[in-house]
Formats: sequence, C-alpha cells, structure tokens
Amino acid sequence: MLPLVTTPVTAYGGAVVPVAQAIAASTGAYTAASRSHPDMRLWNPRSGSPDADILGDLGTMQSRSRDLLRNNGVAAGALQTQLDNVLGTGLWLAPTPDWQRLGKTREWAIEWARITKSLWREWAETTCCDAAEGSNLDGLGALAFRAEFYNGAGLAIPLWLPMDGAPAATRIQVIESDRLCNPVGRMDSDTLRGGIEVNEYGAARAYWIRRAHPGDVNTLWTLRTGLTEKDWERIPATTVWGRKRVIHLHDKQRAGQTHGVPALAASLRQFKLQGDYQNAELKSAVVNAMVAVITESALGQDQLVELLSNNTDALEAYQNGLAGRGKSSIDIGAGGQILPLMLGEKFSGFAPARPASQFEPFTTAVFRHIATSLNMPYELLMKDFSKTNYSSARAALLEAWRFFSGRRSHMAMCFYQPVYELWLEEMVNAGKIEAPDFYQNRFAYAHCRWYGPGRGWVDPVKEIEAALLRIEGGISTLEAECAEQGADWREVLDQRAIEQQYAKKLGITLTGGKTAAQVSATKPAAKKEAPADGEDKTEEETEAAAA
Repeated sequence: MLPLVTTPVTAYGGAVVPVAQAIAASTGAYTAASRSHPDMRLWNPRSGSPDADILGDLGTMQSRSRDLLRNNGVAAGALQTQLDNVLGTGLWLAPTPDWQRLGKTREWAIEWARITKSLWREWAETTCCDAAEGSNLDGLGALAFRAEFYNGAGLAIPLWLPMDGAPAATRIQVIESDRLCNPVGRMDSDTLRGGIEVNEYGAARAYWIRRAHPGDVNTLWTLRTGLTEKDWERIPATTVWGRKRVIHLHDKQRAGQTHGVPALAASLRQFKLQGDYQNAELKSAVVNAMVAVITESALGQDQLVELLSNNTDALEAYQNGLAGRGKSSIDIGAGGQILPLMLGEKFSGFAPARPASQFEPFTTAVFRHIATSLNMPYELLMKDFSKTNYSSARAALLEAWRFFSGRRSHMAMCFYQPVYELWLEEMVNAGKIEAPDFYQNRFAYAHCRWYGPGRGWVDPVKEIEAALLRIEGGISTLEAECAEQGADWREVLDQRAIEQQYAKKLGITLTGGKTAAQVSATKPAAKKEAPADGEDKTEEETEAAAA
C-alpha cells in the first residue's frame, strides 16, 4: 500500500508554498527567466499561439516588407540573389516512376519518363500553363517565390480552362495572399484562421478568397456600397476525389501555424535604421561638399561699430556692403560664387567631416547582422568578395548553397510537385499517358526529381578533378554530377554522341572522357606564388616567413 501524502493548505484552500520554493519562484533558477535582474526585468513578451502572434501583425509586416523592397537596393538585391540561386532559369522535371511498385521493368520506366517529359515541356515551357497567358511555369514559380519572400505566402489557384489548340485544360493562377482573408470582417475562431477553414487537426478544408485585392483602386466603390459575403469565394482545399484546388506556399515554424511571415520580418528594423543613417550621412556629405571656404573676421561686430562710430558715413557704407554682399558677388556657375571680403575678414579652408570615419565599419556590422537573418553570407548579400580569400569564399558559398538547396526543395515540394500531379492526372484521363490504376498508385506514377541551375565553381579545375575522382571512386554518378551543375545527364550524353558523330564525319578527333589522373598529368605546372596578405599559407610557408 502506498504511503498517504498530505499537503498543507491555507484557510482558502490553496497549497502552502515552502519559503525556499517561493524565493526560487521570485528570483528564478535561470537568468533567462528572471523578472528581477536589471537586464531582464523589462523583457516580458507575450506568449501566444502561432496564429495569435502572427495574424494581428501580418498585414503591417507585409506592407513594410513590400515598401522596403521597392525603396531599398540591398533588400531588393537580397531577394534577387535568392531567386537566382534557388530557381534561376527554372526547375526541370526528371520523372522517375516507381517501376518496382507498379510491377514494370526499368526499360518501361525510361520510355514512360521520356514520353511524360516531352508532353510536360509542351505545357510547362509555354504560356498555356498560365491562366493570365503571360508566363510559363517557371515564371509562375518565380512569382510565387517572390510572394512568399515579401508576403510570407505564395498563393496559386488551379483552374480548368479548356481552349482550342491548348495541350491541357489545367491552368495556374497566382494571386496575392492579401486576398486570403476572413469574409466580411469575420473574427478568427477555432475553425477559421485568416481566411483558412481548418478542422480539429489543423488541416485546411477551405480557403476564403476575396474576388478583388483589398488595396485595388476599384475597392473604394465597394467600400461605399458595403461588403457582403458574395465578395468572397469559398474554395474547398480539394475535390471529392482528392484533386488540389488551392496551392498555399508558406513556411511553418511552429506547430499549428496556418500563415507564414515575410523573410524580412526579423531584419526590418535594422534595414529601416540603417537606411535612415545612410541617408543622413549622404545629406551631410552633400551639404559639406557645397562649402569650399569660410570667411573669418579678426574684429567682432561690436569692435567694428566702435571703430567706425566716429564716422557715420563709413559705418553706413560697411553695413550696406555687408547686407548686399550677395548682390556684389561674382557667379562662376555650378552654384559657385566669389564673395568680396569686408573689413577685417579673411578666407579660411574648410575640411568636411563627412562621411564619418566609422561609417563603413558601422554599416558593415549592420549588414552582417541582416545577412545572418536572411541566411546568406555577407559577401553574397553585398556582392563584395574584395576582402575574401579563396578558402573563405568557398566556405561561405558552400554554407549558402545548403540554404539555397533547402529552399529549392521547398519550392519543388510545395509548388512544382502539386502542379505536376494536377497536370499528370489530366494527361492520364485524356489517354495521352498510359497509367493503369492511376488513382490507386498516384504516388508511384508521380514520383520524380526536380533539378535546377548549378551552384557554379569557385575554382573550376579543382572541382572538375574532384567530380571525376568521385565518379571513379564509385561514390557519385554522372547523373548526380550533371545535376549539380544544372544539366540532364541523358541530354549531355546525347549531345556528346551527336558532336562526336559529326566530328567523325568531318575527320576531326574530339578529346574527352579523360580520368582525373589524366587531367592532372596533362595540366601544366603552375608557378608557385607567395600568398597575398590574408590568404591561407602552408605550415612550411609560415615557418619560412617567420625565419
């Protein structure tokens, strides 16, 4: 039998807290949670749910992010740098159906992938995939990527718009996430979060899309006449058979979160203050640049008046000359003037103090903080590699590439893959692609890889040698190495075969297919140069320099 444990209670029924426990609660065992420490006592952020923390501030963060991207060159450059490295010219499809799961052969999978890829290009690489008929799929992907960057979410609506001569009726409409909101100002609830209807598990069941953008010029008339629920459209998340009807592209940082936040949210304050500081320095530098010399007088005004007090005519002439100095000056153009000197005056040189000596180190420190918040190296954010050696540049770019690879996988999984599955379903139902029991084996048929532009090389010779060694050592494949540089290995081999056949026809022998050892053997010996200041040195070089 377990012993009976009794807890003393107060006259009001509350538990009596021991003195030591009460002291620990007031002081805190962790300084991070202290409410009495002078550095921490005023830091009391609210503790809300993911949506409670986000939805109330989301509109302000979005408008400020968009304003910053319109008016700040570094912020706009950061977006373009991420877009160039994540999507670049676009992602290309490599269908890889699970032939073992489908009970097929490898040869069947290769032929099926060839047909599927050909039909996909006919649709995705033309404007037939865009409901607005203005972009191909990669253009729509870039639009969704930008929207997620500055709005926190990209939103796309798959539509069924059959047209004569079009390869498919499926079309994608990318819209602003501002249109995703509660109808007629309805308050958020357990089942409605910022325009998204969710079930008890947090899964989206429907989206309320406003028919016009809240900030559109035509909205003023709508506000005068009054909004009704007809100004919104409720779109179910999927059809009854599972076809997606809304593609909502956003990052989730906490469980239960239904909306994303702009990528610039954590650094908006730093961007704003740095921009204000830079503008102030620029204005000061412009004003200082307008001053070439200043006039100094050995006599004060009181002394001059006393000196000329016995001669009223001379005093009046001096005062009139001082008042009309601008009229008697000589204009030399471009805002410059030669001023006449008055009695007791002389010219003195002027040394402007702008920009301040600490301007560059301070702005560099701020931009390093901003670069960290954007998961980018400072050198890549500012496009400045002038103070970086090879090893540091390569380490920075490798770190950035991990982030870009993650964002590319996110775009592939949340945008390109759902679009591909929508298109594939239509092609199967239209009989253009053979896929028996498609709905029972949807994942096996839709399995694929997405490749994008290569990461580039810092030192092409060294990195090509490393790629050849990886292939020779059996730890990599031609497909992986080609994909690393944004190429399709089958297309590379097909093109090489065409070139070799044509060269043979012309009686020309093409070089190629060398191993890493052969490449190293034929490479001319490079002249050894002393490393520049700041670059990496070997142990022997360091000892020799010390000697």
